[in-house]
This record gives sequence, C-alpha cells and structure tokens, in this order.
Amino acid sequence: MHTYSPVFLPMAILALWTMHVLLMIPFARFKAGRQGQVTAEDFRYGESERVPDAVRLPNRHFMNLLEVPVLFYVAGFMAFLTHNVDSLILGLSWAYVALRLGHSIVHLGHNNVMHRLTLFAISNVVVSLIWWVLLYRLVTA
Repeated sequence: MHTYSPVFLPMAILALWTMHVLLMIPFARFKAGRQGQVTAEDFRYGESERVPDAVRLPNRHFMNLLEVPVLFYVAGFMAFLTHNVDSLILGLSWAYVALRLGHSIVHLGHNNVMHRLTLFAISNVVVSLIWWVLLYRLVTA
C-alpha cells in the first residue's frame, strides 16, 4: 500500500526543478566548448578562470539548490513522519517552492542581485518558519 502526503508534491516539484537546472550545466559547457570558449581542461579541477560567467551560472545555481533546500526536504519528511502535515505546513511549503522557483528565474535570467537576494532571504525565512512550527509542535506534543 502506498502512503501519500500532500507535502510530497512541493518537495517533488523542487527536486524536479533541481534536476532541470542540473541538465542546463552540460548544455552550457558543450555550447561554450563548440564556440571555442573552453576546453575540457578548464573543468579538470572544477572550473578554471577561463570559464565564462554564462557557463558558471547554471553550475553555481545547481549548487545553490542543493544547500538550504536540503533543510526543506528534511522538514517535509519530518512533518510527514510526525503527522504534522496540515494547511500551515503545506502553505509554507508551497510558498518556499514558489520563492525558490522565483529565485531561479531571477538568477538564471536577468540576475539582478537585489531581486535575487530578496527572494533568497524570504525563502530562508519561510523554511525557518517551517522548522519553528515543527519544533514547537514536537516540544508541546
């Protein structure tokens, strides 16, 4: 029997988006290679100084999607395991995913640092709120 929780949907959306960004990396690298901007040697130890910003960006953004979002995934599983998935947790989860997608659009698009910072900071507040709600509920249970 399969156990489904609605908290898994925002988690899956963010995970799939992360995989989408991961796929952007080789496309950017191969395109730069075909244009003679980089060689395979430029990636021997990560990315050399020769790697253009447009090629570095998807890789940096992918790493960003593996940092704080891990706390979101763990919180989602914790909410599920402790039977704390409700409208508040779901609302915060969807808000977090929307903010992270917005952050991605800005970072990979026009890359305005202040717009990006605002979305990133608010998303971090939201994931912190999820954790505070869970902690409160666990302590007072």
